[in-house]
Amino acid sequence: MSGDPVGLVGLGVMGSAMSAHLLAAGFPVVGFDIDPRRRAEHAQRGGTVCDSPADVARGADVVVTSLPSAAALVAVLDGEGGLHAGRRSGLVVVETSTLAPEAKQDGHDRARAWGATLLDCPMSGTGQQARDGDLVAYVSGDAAATRRAAPVLAAFTRAQHDLGAFGRGTTMKLVANLLVAVHNVAAAEALLLAERAGMDLDQVLTAVGDGAGGSRMLAVRGPLMAAGRYAEATATVATMRKDNELIAAFAAEVASPTPLFSAAAVLYQAAVAQGRLDEDTACVFGVLQRLAGR
Repeated sequence: MSGDPVGLVGLGVMGSAMSAHLLAAGFPVVGFDIDPRRRAEHAQRGGTVCDSPADVARGADVVVTSLPSAAALVAVLDGEGGLHAGRRSGLVVVETSTLAPEAKQDGHDRARAWGATLLDCPMSGTGQQARDGDLVAYVSGDAAATRRAAPVLAAFTRAQHDLGAFGRGTTMKLVANLLVAVHNVAAAEALLLAERAGMDLDQVLTAVGDGAGGSRMLAVRGPLMAAGRYAEATATVATMRKDNELIAAFAAEVASPTPLFSAAAVLYQAAVAQGRLDEDTACVFGVLQRLAGR
């Protein structure tokens, strides 16, 4: 199949996987990243490299953004050479980053001020899942823009959930990430118990995964924990720290107690203290091993 050009701003772990799937699905992809290396990799995949977000907006009616921070979103939308400078009538911005609800709303309002429609559309999944086309999109915002974005999202996600009013996508992502944070630590704690009891961890992963104790995090992170393989991160401790701060702030805002999440967050804080910011979040197993005297 083939489609109209799609813009992509942010060609990191997630964005590069999105661009690869879009290109494989026949969409021309015009892309930009502040990192020259990532721009070069995009060109090697067959994408068109732009010099700025403005050039991306000139080349596509639907632009996907995958960004590290609220400040980056403001710069991409309204900064020098931002999307606003190259805007086309009816531009749809599919904002896939995990940011605070107020940052998404600010982005929505900024885009609307110059005639674009921004969708709040965070992704659920790791970098490896992004490469495997196994992401889930939590889409929220304008219904017409959501329909226009659907074929683009279908190229790099396994499922898309239309959640209605703008902002619900981020709320759903924070709910999902709370479970990810807790389940990842729970998997590490269970594997440490098995290890201390002298069990073979590969056998534990298979047997527990087949039973009621299985979880997506055990399946995805468990093998990394068993192998002590944390260097090639698909989701870093640094990213988890940022996401955990968003979850904690949102839970406080809506007055929702989080006893399990709060306990799990301590392990990620310990990972930060041990200098593991760039390691995969599976390294909480190593944190627990250290607590156990290993």
